[in-house]
Amino acid sequence: MPHFSIEYSANLEEMLDMAALCDHIRRAAIDTGVFPMPGIRVRAFKADHVSVADGDPKHAFLDLSIRLRGGRPTEAKTRATREIFEALQSFMAPALAKHSIALSVEMRDIDPELSPKTGTIRDHLKET
Repeated sequence: MPHFSIEYSANLEEMLDMAALCDHIRRAAIDTGVFPMPGIRVRAFKADHVSVADGDPKHAFLDLSIRLRGGRPTEAKTRATREIFEALQSFMAPALAKHSIALSVEMRDIDPELSPKTGTIRDHLKET
């Protein structure tokens, strides 16, 4: 049940297709082999009110937060973080080349004792 939450400054909507970015991150997460596909959730939240660096409104930011149930080996999480960050940078390369953008990723564990889960997505997936 990895949760991928993208928080971004509103001015990035002029530079990026956020729906395409969410799908790109979803596919990159699957490609790592670390996360089960049925549990992946990617969403993006626009920050309408921000102040970045020197306050110039041309500056933008995007922060990808990855939360996942604890228990995966550190090596797997480190590799997955690196691969997803590389996928994010690749997708954003044209915007990064032209605009002032701060880009960050953070992965952290969720304590399974404090985060009960249930769902029926697996029951409704198409057979492949």
